[in-house]
Amino acid sequence: MQSQILTKGYYPQEIEAAWASFWLSKDFFQARLDTDRDSFSMVIPPPNVTGSLHMGHALNNTLQDILARFWRMQGSNVLWLPGTDHAGIATQNVVEKILAGEGKSRHTLGREEFSKRVWDWKEKYGHVIVSQLKRLGASCDWSRERFTLDEGFSRAVRSAFVQLYKEGLIYRGDYVINWCPRCRTALSDLETELEQVTGELYFVDYPRVDGQGALTVATTRPETILGDVAVAFNPSDERYRGLLGQRVRLPLIDKVVPVIADEVVKPEFGTGLLKITPAHDFDDFQVSLRHKLPRPRVMDEDGRMNEQAGPYQGLDRGRCRQVVVDDLGKAGLLRKVERYTHTLGHCYRCKTVVEPYLSKQWFVKTGPLAQPAIAAVQRGETKIIPSSWEKTYFDWMDNIRDWCISRQIWWGHRIPAWHCASCQEIMVDEREPIRCSACGQEELRQEDDVLDTWFSSALWPFASLGWPDNTPELAKFYPTSCLVTGFDILFFWVARMMMMGLKFTGQVPFREVYIHALVRDAEGQKMSKSRGNVIDPVDMSEKYGTDAFRFTLAAMAVQGRDIKLSPERIAGYRHFANKIWNAARFILMNLEGVVPSPEDMSKDHLDLADRWILSRLKSVVQATTAAFKEYRFSEAANLLYQFIWHEFCDWYLEAVKPALSPDAQPERRAASRGVLCLVLEAVLRLLHPIMPFITEELWQKLPHQGVSISVASYPDASTGLSDDQAEKEMALIMDVVGAIRNLKGELGIPPAYQLEATLMTEDAFTLEVLRSNRDYLITLARLKGLDLVEQGSPPPSAVNTLADGVEIFVPLAGVIDFTEELKRLGKERGKLEKELTRLEAKLANEGFRTKAAEDVVAREQQKFNKLGEKREKIIYWEGKVAQLIPEKGGRSEK
Repeated sequence: MQSQILTKGYYPQEIEAAWASFWLSKDFFQARLDTDRDSFSMVIPPPNVTGSLHMGHALNNTLQDILARFWRMQGSNVLWLPGTDHAGIATQNVVEKILAGEGKSRHTLGREEFSKRVWDWKEKYGHVIVSQLKRLGASCDWSRERFTLDEGFSRAVRSAFVQLYKEGLIYRGDYVINWCPRCRTALSDLETELEQVTGELYFVDYPRVDGQGALTVATTRPETILGDVAVAFNPSDERYRGLLGQRVRLPLIDKVVPVIADEVVKPEFGTGLLKITPAHDFDDFQVSLRHKLPRPRVMDEDGRMNEQAGPYQGLDRGRCRQVVVDDLGKAGLLRKVERYTHTLGHCYRCKTVVEPYLSKQWFVKTGPLAQPAIAAVQRGETKIIPSSWEKTYFDWMDNIRDWCISRQIWWGHRIPAWHCASCQEIMVDEREPIRCSACGQEELRQEDDVLDTWFSSALWPFASLGWPDNTPELAKFYPTSCLVTGFDILFFWVARMMMMGLKFTGQVPFREVYIHALVRDAEGQKMSKSRGNVIDPVDMSEKYGTDAFRFTLAAMAVQGRDIKLSPERIAGYRHFANKIWNAARFILMNLEGVVPSPEDMSKDHLDLADRWILSRLKSVVQATTAAFKEYRFSEAANLLYQFIWHEFCDWYLEAVKPALSPDAQPERRAASRGVLCLVLEAVLRLLHPIMPFITEELWQKLPHQGVSISVASYPDASTGLSDDQAEKEMALIMDVVGAIRNLKGELGIPPAYQLEATLMTEDAFTLEVLRSNRDYLITLARLKGLDLVEQGSPPPSAVNTLADGVEIFVPLAGVIDFTEELKRLGKERGKLEKELTRLEAKLANEGFRTKAAEDVVAREQQKFNKLGEKREKIIYWEGKVAQLIPEKGGRSEK
């Protein structure tokens, strides 16, 4: 081995792109069909083709990549299948904006030409997020990349639609759906963003036909009064039982409607009476079905009032509300108006308020599909992690509504249904029919609507593997091993994949589902451009290095807890990468081109620190392996951080330095080199799934076997040596050294300053361990002299402290000026007490406690507690130092 000296600084930008290209050029990440190795498979949640990498993508794909790399190193045949989603509404909006800039629209182009323009855009810009994922280090099998509109996938979509239709699980009918008046299309629940808004609650009188006054109804949408067909109360509400069967007159228009009783009404809302508008409210639509009520629409698809609205025809819905409210006031029918906070749906693309709208759409009958998906989780065929999400899954599936799958746009999977112009027969088939199956006419028109993007996404785990064909990929990799996804699409995507997977393959789509939380800003706020708190993952990778960024996400990915991210945290883990780099540089410099042999590390040549670090390594291998297998990413990351930074770098590297000097015994020097090399190489493999770039760079510089760390074996049970005795003895050494270091710090003595020390213990075993490892104590504690005694008098002018049953005395005469040190401690205590007084007043302020965010209050309380602990320490040392001043008590006494 030639000497491999590293540069003094670690510059991730110089190595990351090169290793990303190297991995891809060697096809290390391709799954094999011709192997008997156990398979581990995942499908990537396909990002929108319009997208660029955001923090949610970064977390989701980092966690998946950790799993892919870990299981690959475990020897599994890993398939991590990538792909992108055609994102119907989002992509169409992008291209329509471009056309608008050219003074065109999709309608002026026509469907075929518009589709061509979208494909052209996709080919030019649709690769952005894929390139960013590769830059993140995503070890997908890129040779199998899929797109939800590619030919094979489109065939799967048609096949699924036709089968569901022929079994009566897809139907066409009039139902209330989420409608965007601007985009002119139906929206799924996921495409509808709920926002809390403050508006008005209007109390409106509905005159009774019998002349006995009026019924007052509270509503947030007075413009829909024009489409009311009834007024309802809850059957349990004794206030209105006598009104059942009565009739009232709609305000402003000459229309009489009945008073009915229905469980949907909440007696505590408003006056306990509810206006029923079936064409413009989800609950009211269900009421109309139960009571066989008419369902008139008073609004068109663009949000304007139609002929059913009488004198208000042609008004935009917003303007209509203003006019109706004015007219109600003039007619004396507006009882009062109150401020009211409620939730409104907005289109996820254009932010327009969504309209519940009665429309003829295509639906999936989800009830029969949901039951097998519920049972599969109950039986444990699919395990949801953390398990707390199972209840949410069951609640949603038990109350599932039929799924509106049609969208009034042009980009997407066009519904494979054809309408006969002559007899209106509808034919559904995978191939275009030549003539009508009912009347034989050949004038057929294909359905204009396309399928909801989530319909094709629901087929992703098996259609991406070649279904409906029985492909080798499907046989080998399905069901997939796990799915990693955010909780926000548990219902809309995970549940639907469960339903479709079981329906079309008879098997669950994945054995395990790991649900991760959201990435928020440092204050716990959701990231958004409007708040200006977005952290760009690409910027973070460029500034701090991809490995530091990935490690931050992993270290903070605690199950069930949102991640509060800040650039400062990423910068902190950049220091961790530097620490690893500098440790490797130190080791490589001391190897001097020598390749250690196993014989060098025979037990006869190993010292306490060697045996200790090898035992700690074995424990860390076992704990980290278990953590990765159980999706405890933060635990794995923090185990490695603690071991690498503190145990390996801070303790072992310092302890072993004397053994590496040219004056050391050759056997000890060789043993130390061997242990250093062995531990570092194992550490790099342990760390590789989280920090792939720096580990590959350093591993290639060390003695190793194989062409890449990405396909090397993960450390196993044979790594390291269990040695409980060594760990116990080293723990004692570390406690004593730590106590001396802390003493220096508390008294402001520089860490490198060499002190005298006396260690006193009556325990024979402890004393023998200290004597056997005297050199370690002197090296690690930076001592110039050390006495080890069973008992005796303390040295003069010494302060003392205790560690693990060992009393430690450090003479300070000539080291510090006791009088000046007492002044320094007093001054520091004064500053602390001033800050404590300020914090105490702040925390006692009821206004602060009630108005400030919970985590802000907790942070201030934590700060107060820490400062209090620091003050107690200073008081303690003031007492100790005071004893050393002759006129204040003479020298220290035992």
